[in-house]
Amino acid sequence: MTGVREATGRDLPDVMNVLDGAALAVDAGAVGDAIDGGDVLVAVSADRERVLGALVLSGDHVEAVAVRRRRRGQGIGSALVEAAGERRDRLTAEFDADLRPFYEGLGFDIEPAAESGRLWGQRR
Repeated sequence: MTGVREATGRDLPDVMNVLDGAALAVDAGAVGDAIDGGDVLVAVSADRERVLGALVLSGDHVEAVAVRRRRRGQGIGSALVEAAGERRDRLTAEFDADLRPFYEGLGFDIEPAAESGRLWGQRR
């Protein structure tokens, strides 16, 4: 069983490790600022020692969500998005087409994004 909580400054290296492992290009300084603003959530192991996934918000927009490769398919990413949804009136995200089932399963309405080949979703 995992839990979701706000990230702290001590979590920054683990958050960056998870995001880097998912090949997401996110600036560490920006993530640190988001942590300071309470806009980064982490999914942690039952003992609360290991960061298993991370979600970075910018306002209502999901900038990044990632889960450690060996823990994917266990509902961790969904738990992160659900926790973010509890903190915001709505959520938006821009993502590659292969993530459409993930976002649709979480109740996002999806349409083509301005950038070719990507999608944009919104959940109220």
